[in-house]
Amino acid sequence: MPQLVIENLHVSVETDQGPKEILRGVNLTINSGEIHAIMGPNGSGKSTLAATIAGHPSYEVTEGSITLDGEDVLEMSVDERAKAGLFLAMQYPVEIPGVTLSNFLRTAKTAVDGEAPAIRSWMKTVKGTMEELRIGDEFLARNVNEGFSGGEKKRAEILQLRLLEPKFAILDETDSGLDVDALRIVSEGVNNAKEETDLGVLLITHYTRILRYIKPDFVHVFVNGRMVEEGGPELAERLEEEGYDRYLADASSN
Repeated sequence: MPQLVIENLHVSVETDQGPKEILRGVNLTINSGEIHAIMGPNGSGKSTLAATIAGHPSYEVTEGSITLDGEDVLEMSVDERAKAGLFLAMQYPVEIPGVTLSNFLRTAKTAVDGEAPAIRSWMKTVKGTMEELRIGDEFLARNVNEGFSGGEKKRAEILQLRLLEPKFAILDETDSGLDVDALRIVSEGVNNAKEETDLGVLLITHYTRILRYIKPDFVHVFVNGRMVEEGGPELAERLEEEGYDRYLADASSN
């Protein structure tokens, strides 16, 4: 069974005042087919965790490890991590001028699989998935994310997820900026990917609304670079009612 394991992870970022520690000993194990939600206030380090798993060069791992099926993720380049089965849906997807969505998708699939997909079957799969995500065929001729609305960018991210079929997906605030309809469509795309490929999901969010559509097996509260509490879906409901104040108070007193 595929497994993503994070052990005692410490991560720093360079600032004008010198190195600043953001992650302070994170431990997390995600098995194939599991959905883990990470919730916490702004500035707690949630996006840093996502970026570190994906291999963002601005973040330095000073201690700890990340392994995927026993292989050292930290020794892999960004593209090697993607080929190994890791996928990051970014909070703010970037525009790629001059690269059409059609070319981008096929190039990415070729890079991950090691061979180009057959055109006819590939286009049938692409268009079927686009229809599922309510993305019009005209988007294939548009440059990646250029002029896309927030919801269109997020649906394009999930289109990539569905087509690349990773082992594990890190979804960094995929729900931000989505209206009710777009949230439902994006969530259905994630759920379908899980059902079809036994995808493992690390879902980073502030709010419980996406958890009404993507049901987590585990909920983790993240404050000040650490996991401070873990539980089931009921923990998310409690956070919706109580907020993070008591966790922040505990963190400031330590």
